[in-house]
Amino acid sequence: MGIVEDVADELAVESLKIINATGDDAFVARVAETIGGSSQTMEEAYLTAVRVRRAEQRARELLGKLREDMARTLPPADNG
Repeated sequence: MGIVEDVADELAVESLKIINATGDDAFVARVAETIGGSSQTMEEAYLTAVRVRRAEQRARELLGKLREDMARTLPPADNG
C-alpha cells in the first residue's frame, strides 16, 4: 500500500479499538472531519479503511460461529 492507505488503515484500526471499547460510532465521523480539513484524499482512504475493517470484523465473527457450529455437529474424529 501507499503511505495514504497505510496511515488511513492505522487510524482505522485505532479508531475501531476506541469504538469497540466505548460504543461511540460518532467517533469515526469526528476523525474523518478532522482529517478532511487537511486532506480529502486521506479522509476518503480512512473511511474506506474503516468500512473494510468493520466488514472484516463481521466476517471473522461469522466464521467463528460457523466453526463452533461445525465442531458441535461433526462426529468426533476416529483416532484408531
